Amino acid sequence: MLNRLRRGAIRRLGPPSLRAVAGTWRIDVVGGARWTEVAQSGRPFVLLCWHEAILPVIWHHRHRGISAMISEAQDGEYLAGFVRSIGYDLIRGSSSRGASRVLRGAIQVLREGRSVGLTPDGPRGPRRVFKPGAVAAAGMSGAVVLAVHAEAAPSWRAHSWDRTLVPAPFARVRLAYGPWFTPERRQSGLEQAIFDGSQALQEAVRLATFPTGDATAIG
Repeated sequence: MLNRLRRGAIRRLGPPSLRAVAGTWRIDVVGGARWTEVAQSGRPFVLLCWHEAILPVIWHHRHRGISAMISEAQDGEYLAGFVRSIGYDLIRGSSSRGASRVLRGAIQVLREGRSVGLTPDGPRGPRRVFKPGAVAAAGMSGAVVLAVHAEAAPSWRAHSWDRTLVPAPFARVRLAYGPWFTPERRQSGLEQAIFDGSQALQEAVRLATFPTGDATAIG
């Protein structure tokens, strides 16, 4: 009974509390021209980020017509309420349950001309290990892939598999885009797409990293 009440309170109070904190973040964008090129191209795209950066990335791209894939696990259920509340459509699923259904859903959304946010290491990891689903969906639908990462100062890191980044109130968030690319439609191009996606995320991480001594972690 107590657990149910706690979960209910989190679902009710979590989204407005997180919106209030996120509204205080000061976001500096690096490589913004890459976002502009993709967003103004008229083509659907896959917005690719590591699972750890999901909070600032989701917040910055709210109300931009992007659908988000959120895990069906309990922690994903908490995040789903926040994601819905800031204007995202949801594609539900996980790497262990309903994976093929989610991949089909992402491909359908992309073929309809809409864009999707995906985490290639989510929802259960391992951390920063690239899984092929995101780039496979882009290749099958002819979509562009755009990598993005975020860091924040000051911030917390959750004690979770991905070390989720939680920017503190009034934190400075450094959000960076890596190079974008279009995966080949052929199955034989999947290995190259995985390499390109990994390299693009690596570049986004490099650009988002604060200069030495300029970032503060809390706990």
